[in-house]
Amino acid sequence: MHGFLTVLIGLLLLATLGVLIAGMVGMARGGDPHRSNQLMRWRVILQGAALLLLAIMMSMLRS
Repeated sequence: MHGFLTVLIGLLLLATLGVLIAGMVGMARGGDPHRSNQLMRWRVILQGAALLLLAIMMSMLRS
């Protein structure tokens, strides 16, 4: 179970990085503000999910 959570957290962190880079590239090109806002929302959601899973994994390791 710990290995699965570790892989899932890693994938969420990579997805967060991908969305962050996509947003930065779009902002540098002067892209659509609506798309930039959507990317920011997705970044926050992915980052929150990664932190939530990290907290769950840490609580499992404590027990």
